[in-house]
Amino acid sequence: MAHLLGAEGLHLEYPTKVVFDSITLGIEEGDRIGIVGRNGDGKSSLLAMLAGRREPDAGRVTMRAGTRVGVLDQADTLDDDLTISAAVVGDMPEHEWAGDARVRDVIKGLLSDLDWDAPIAGLSGGQRRRVSLAALLVTEWDIIALDEPTNHLDVEAITWLAGHLKRRWAANSGAFLVVTHDRWLLDEVCTETWEVHDRIVEPFEGGYAAYILQRVERDRMAAATEAKRQNLARKELAWLRRGAPARTSKPKFRIDAANELIADVPEIRDKVSLQSLATSRLGKDVVDLLDAGVSYDGREILRDVEWRIAPGERTGILGVNGAGKSTLLGLVAGTIEPTSGRVKRGTTVQVRTLTQRIDELQPHWNDPVRVVISGLRTEYTFGSGSKAQSLTPGQLLERLGFSSVQLSTPVKDLSGGQQRRLQLLLVLLDQPNVLILDEPTNDMDTDMLAAIEDLLDSWPGTLLVVSHDRYFLERVTDQQYAVIGGRLRHLPGGVDEYLRLRANAQSAPGAPASSTGSATGAGSGPGRESGTPRLEGAALRAAQKELAALERKIQKLTAQIDQAKHALVDHDQSDYEGLGQKMKEISALEAAVDDLETRWLELGEQVA
Repeated sequence: MAHLLGAEGLHLEYPTKVVFDSITLGIEEGDRIGIVGRNGDGKSSLLAMLAGRREPDAGRVTMRAGTRVGVLDQADTLDDDLTISAAVVGDMPEHEWAGDARVRDVIKGLLSDLDWDAPIAGLSGGQRRRVSLAALLVTEWDIIALDEPTNHLDVEAITWLAGHLKRRWAANSGAFLVVTHDRWLLDEVCTETWEVHDRIVEPFEGGYAAYILQRVERDRMAAATEAKRQNLARKELAWLRRGAPARTSKPKFRIDAANELIADVPEIRDKVSLQSLATSRLGKDVVDLLDAGVSYDGREILRDVEWRIAPGERTGILGVNGAGKSTLLGLVAGTIEPTSGRVKRGTTVQVRTLTQRIDELQPHWNDPVRVVISGLRTEYTFGSGSKAQSLTPGQLLERLGFSSVQLSTPVKDLSGGQQRRLQLLLVLLDQPNVLILDEPTNDMDTDMLAAIEDLLDSWPGTLLVVSHDRYFLERVTDQQYAVIGGRLRHLPGGVDEYLRLRANAQSAPGAPASSTGSATGAGSGPGRESGTPRLEGAALRAAQKELAALERKIQKLTAQIDQAKHALVDHDQSDYEGLGQKMKEISALEAAVDDLETRWLELGEQVA
């Protein structure tokens, strides 16, 4: 591989902190590099130095003659006076950009739902991000540097971006670097990972999963002060190997080594004890949405929503912006009343929501962190029985990445990620038994996301999550639903099934344009895997009959599961053996439903 860029002896410091101390790096043709590290450790500064946008205090960056570097900043740098077309293709004649396959792919993938001649000034944050990304990707570069490219992007746009980068660099001799907290994207597109920490940049082979493995190996040999970090990484590795079928079917790291590392790591969540504790706290009734609908000014947002939320349920919610996800959560939280149907809420239910705003912090804006937590409860308990943990607010803050020095920092002077973590702490210390997280990963680095996931693993209650961070959603929830066409739909196939459904809708005749028209990649038929045979005649009728029978069986088993979960509340909570047996019976029923739903999906693709 030819050399594109070299950095030698880079040194960077601020008045109170040395960020980098004599680092040396190189970028070759074909490199696909992910950059990870804690907030404030210098990831964006490193990217700026390598791209020539920031001069190091010492050392130098050299590039091969003629190397072109394109950069996507975190900041919004679009000119409000421009139109979308001017921002993306400038004054290039239409026949030129329309004849370029790469430009057409970018426009279709990111901007197909926008008015090409609309002014930038009228766009939302997410739309502006897509325009900035499109403007970068339509141009030919030798190196592309992306700083948090997934900010404000939904799961479809992120999936499209991953596919575009892989296709582009499969036929391109250039390289790219990406700073992101989106671990799914890192694992999907990167062949090398750089970890920025402690004034250095440490390279690892492979994507995020491979990086976690190698970091665990490094941490196992480190001093005792690294023990906490080691345990978090090993727990996350256990999930990577056990909990995500898409990853375990095509691992990017050495299987034998991974299995050896996690041989003594228990399951990430003790579902039996958490389910038991959730049931004892909530009773058998949580929140039931019964044929619920919501309309505003004659416009129907949600309709015919039937959702019986169980104690201890951990559910992720997907949907495009404006689909009605926030309205659905408002029905659950009680902040929105249905205009049709009804919402039945258990008497013991206490709902708290971590919103995208920081309203909870406004009254404390000028207060130091220690003053904010001094008025809170003195103890918070996670888990149950012998595994219960009692933590003080200070210990929780430490677990969420706060140092003792930051306890004296006014809330207004905290970084965005620190404010977000303090906001989560205030919500948790309110001891809700139903927790709603609305885009909780904003402004978080990968280490902090792992810490929050670890915290949620022992949180005993019902958890509902809306997030465009696919990794986080799959990591902390056990099932996913989508709001599509105003209705709530279960997704037995998870995020992949959602993307297929969206592609199917966009490919249907008369379907409206979408921002991610090619999210599932080229060559797939609508809602079907490439090459899936379409049934006809008697075979089609037989499949349709079997589909109907499967739906009845799934409905019947689901009702049995609901009854079994509700029956847990009447069982002696000290009878752990009996509770364990009941949970095994529930797990067997859920496994049967999974098998039926897999068959339902297979048939659905053939009769679609």
